Amino acid sequence: MNEPRIRPATEQDTARLVAFNLAMAKETEGIDLPIDTVSAGVAALFKQPQYGFYLVAEINGEVVGGLMITYEWSDWRDGLFWWIQSVYVAPAQRGKGIYKALYAEVKRRAVKQGDVCGFRLYVERENQRAQQTYQSLGMTETHYRVFEELINRPSQ
Repeated sequence: MNEPRIRPATEQDTARLVAFNLAMAKETEGIDLPIDTVSAGVAALFKQPQYGFYLVAEINGEVVGGLMITYEWSDWRDGLFWWIQSVYVAPAQRGKGIYKALYAEVKRRAVKQGDVCGFRLYVERENQRAQQTYQSLGMTETHYRVFEELINRPSQ
């Protein structure tokens, strides 16, 4: 297999990132997200880089995976946590090191930036394959649970 080329996503990748998000929601939670909302959400990150950024993985010029980084300030650590979100690898490319390459680039960028104190992500409880991948790359499960309340959004 060719090694994936990891690069920052651009606005030209919007359609592929939207497709990844729609597929992930269907695959992991069995829900059909509204394409207009997801399209607007992906596009918004390119216009507001203070919220985060996307990375994509390409093989032979085709985007086969991606993830989004968003920022959380930690006053306990005087640094940023980078939240890894919207992780998706095309089914035909899974198990081939695509996420590993994306994560290595996340870590490289974080070290270079200098004010990143760690990485966090959330994963479906039933997604054992993803959990094993994250653990194999050095991540550990925390003792926290995530709670949320959605406001001003259509129910999903």
